[in-house]
Amino acid sequence: MKNNVFTFGDTFWLQLKGTAMGTPAAPLYSIITFGMHENRHILNQFQRNIFYYKRYIDDILGIWLESSELDWQNFKATLNQFGSLKWNIEDLTTSTTFLDLHISIQRDTIHTSTFQKPMNLYTYIPPLSAHPNSCFKGFITGEILRYWSQNSDKQDFVSITSQFIQRLVNRGHPLQEIIKYIKSAAISIDKTATGTYNRSITINENTNNDETLYIHWRHHPYDIPKQTLRNTYNNTLKGIDGFAQMRIATSRQKKIREILCRSQLDPEHDIKVSNILNALIDQTGNSN
Repeated sequence: MKNNVFTFGDTFWLQLKGTAMGTPAAPLYSIITFGMHENRHILNQFQRNIFYYKRYIDDILGIWLESSELDWQNFKATLNQFGSLKWNIEDLTTSTTFLDLHISIQRDTIHTSTFQKPMNLYTYIPPLSAHPNSCFKGFITGEILRYWSQNSDKQDFVSITSQFIQRLVNRGHPLQEIIKYIKSAAISIDKTATGTYNRSITINENTNNDETLYIHWRHHPYDIPKQTLRNTYNNTLKGIDGFAQMRIATSRQKKIREILCRSQLDPEHDIKVSNILNALIDQTGNSN
């Protein structure tokens, strides 16, 4: 974690400070190391003051019991006695925003509602996108389930869902298509609330990958539907092609951003980063 070498064009760079950036292990590394500081100093020292304490990487939510101002100041100082970065600590209050959730204490209950940043552009998947219909259906269902679990007040749920539908319509999606997926999400919510939701996956232990026919291609909205392909296979090849089953796997098309905003420079380009940097170094040295 202290020997991070990365490339930019034809140049190589060594990170000199901090945890190695860009590796999947970095978030877990930071969680564990600061967790040691929490267990050794924060949670033990302020156990009588902290009623609730949860942290998600670099966001902390806690309930602080009433105490002296000195205890609160000591807690903030202890929190910042680790590493070079400092925490931005809010003043004590009965309401706050944590990630995408607004939390407030109202009388003797905790009230929650969905929080959305004012600068959010809501650039949802447009109707002309080549994403599979399952992506759009899963996105709508997931959002509705999230709104239902986040909002304590029924009116807050109705309001945020109405805004969500209007934003999808503004993106060009037909209202009838949206309503179809909204109803499907409502059924999932009802089944979950009544305890009748049961998702089971059947696994045939006698079937291995060698006995499965995989068909893979990039999805296009005007391609043959998956169900039509399955029916064709079942009526023609199933049972005589030597495979026990057939599965269809589709991948999405490349986004315009992935084509126009690549993270790597073209290695065949005539301009080299090293030449530009050397010229800047020479220019800086001459000016001094």
